[in-house]
Amino acid sequence: DRMLRRIKVGEGPNEQLKGVTPATRETGFDIAVASEIMAVLALTTSLGDMRERLGNMVIGRSKAGAPVTADDIGCGGALAVLMRDAIQPTLMQTVEQTPVMVHAGPFANIAHGQSSILADQLALKLVGEDGFVITEAGFGADIGMEKFFNIKCRYSNLTPGCAVIVATVRALKMHGGGPEVKTGKPLDPIYTEENVPVLRKGCANLAHHVKNAKKFGVKVIVAVNRFHTDTMAEVECVKEEAMKAGADNAVMAEHWAKGGEGAADLARAVVGACESSSPDDFKYLYDLDTPIKAKIETICKEIYGADGCDFSDKANEQIDAYTAAGYDNLPICMAKTQYSLSTDAKEKGVPTGFTIPIREIRASVGAGFLYPICADMMTVPGLATRPGFFDVDIDTETGRVIGLF
Repeated sequence: DRMLRRIKVGEGPNEQLKGVTPATRETGFDIAVASEIMAVLALTTSLGDMRERLGNMVIGRSKAGAPVTADDIGCGGALAVLMRDAIQPTLMQTVEQTPVMVHAGPFANIAHGQSSILADQLALKLVGEDGFVITEAGFGADIGMEKFFNIKCRYSNLTPGCAVIVATVRALKMHGGGPEVKTGKPLDPIYTEENVPVLRKGCANLAHHVKNAKKFGVKVIVAVNRFHTDTMAEVECVKEEAMKAGADNAVMAEHWAKGGEGAADLARAVVGACESSSPDDFKYLYDLDTPIKAKIETICKEIYGADGCDFSDKANEQIDAYTAAGYDNLPICMAKTQYSLSTDAKEKGVPTGFTIPIREIRASVGAGFLYPICADMMTVPGLATRPGFFDVDIDTETGRVIGLF
């Protein structure tokens, strides 16, 4: 509900009589996947660690400007009790009975975008020393991957054997100048018919992601997720451009159509990359003791390709406050559109000559990062013009839910 983005509380007559000045204040909601509690769940390593992180969450500042935490107002323990069962990963399986851990869901555009550290640790224990665990970083190598390396790897003390960048012909055609794709509208023929020139132009975006991954010292495999309308000439074009950009391998994946058999070549490429990699090769993009502004600017320049950042007065004030409070040694979690390397969702390919506006910076101290919000990024997305709830109902004779699938 868009109305929850900005609300006023404390309007009741009893609150007005208690002498608190001012009684009312402006506040707002975040979508659950952008909340600090979700981030805590995804980054915690034990029940004790989660209890500490929840208690350390900063919920405001005193009149003197000092941080006020959840423990300061006495609710850290209650929060931990509410999350006691949520800390346990869910074990599921694929249709071919491969175990899958499903746990936590922070979005990568407005949060850090990873499944939980606990799920990874449990999976690694289950597969043993010679096994393989595949874990996801949401969206592209500019968003989820950067946060995976700079935030999650720091708190988990785990390093990846390789990074797999998943590419589709359709997405790269859009980056090459293809028309906008709209939900519920038929696809333009450019996306379903062979067009190698447009595709090759769009591969510049893929090349940027490959180069981003290589900055962290990891092996990079590009998986071309083939749609049934993609021609072999298009698949080969993507593979060729990926290798030119510095990928260690590029492989077609047909798992959607063929299941595990369709991903066998990709699996062999991943095994080969992991066997030839060393944890010593991995490196972070920035040091934690680097000043807040410098860390943000490093991400914007090195990962997005921006010329620099434009900090609002509010963001500058927050940086000063966080530095004074000792939060300047935390990693950075950018809130930015996933549709472009810039903050303009319509700018496809590899934009140049742009700056990143930093509107404000929030402190997720319990989760363990600072949270710059870029341009007009919202932490409560609005419902579509035709929300999904229009299709949801119940069969009153059987109790069966209708319209959720």
